[in-house]
Amino acid sequence: MRRLLNLLSGLCLMLVVGLAQAGALAAISSADAGTGVKEALAKGADYAVVSLGKDGGFLGNSKVRIPLPGYLQKAESALRMFGLGKAADQLIETMNHAAEQAVAEARPVLGEAIRKMTVQDAKGILTGGEDSVTQYFKRTSTEQLTAKFMPIVKASTKKVQLADKYNQFAGKAASSGLIEQKDADLDSYVTQKAMDGLFAMIAEEEKKLRSNPLGAGSDLLKKVFGAL
Repeated sequence: MRRLLNLLSGLCLMLVVGLAQAGALAAISSADAGTGVKEALAKGADYAVVSLGKDGGFLGNSKVRIPLPGYLQKAESALRMFGLGKAADQLIETMNHAAEQAVAEARPVLGEAIRKMTVQDAKGILTGGEDSVTQYFKRTSTEQLTAKFMPIVKASTKKVQLADKYNQFAGKAASSGLIEQKDADLDSYVTQKAMDGLFAMIAEEEKKLRSNPLGAGSDLLKKVFGAL
């Protein structure tokens, strides 16, 4: 009986909190909500681009640093044992610097996604869960970011002759099932990892905003996300 009463009490508390949040959100005008969400999107985008789109942005950040892909990562110690450590380091540095250069150009794509946000999108972001800002960018920007990043990555990896060798070896490995097909091309691998890192940093900023809206530095962000 006591367990049942505790369960009922917990459900009542959740209902009260939910109603309170709904009331707080209802008190915010559509204009404020939309502007607040756009500000949150811009804040997350700026944080990600500034953090990653610089020398060392990927290479010096263990959260997003791009490792050797697939079977090469597993064979890294063997490569170093046979005197190929310098080649491995060169490839790692090239991949990460390519990602840094690519992300530095992401701002216009993310800005366009912000400008195109609808009232329905804003509502979904506010009520859609802890990572809805990040998911919005993924949904609206992935295709455009891929098109933007790929030429930049290609230009960087082209300078390193190892890129061609990697693609040859990786292609054989993919056909043998040793690595995934999407990792069989170095440029595609780096482009995907660059986007993964970008979205990871947006998610990091979104988490900070949601956990501490009062520290957001904007009265509107405090008002809109504080109501959540």
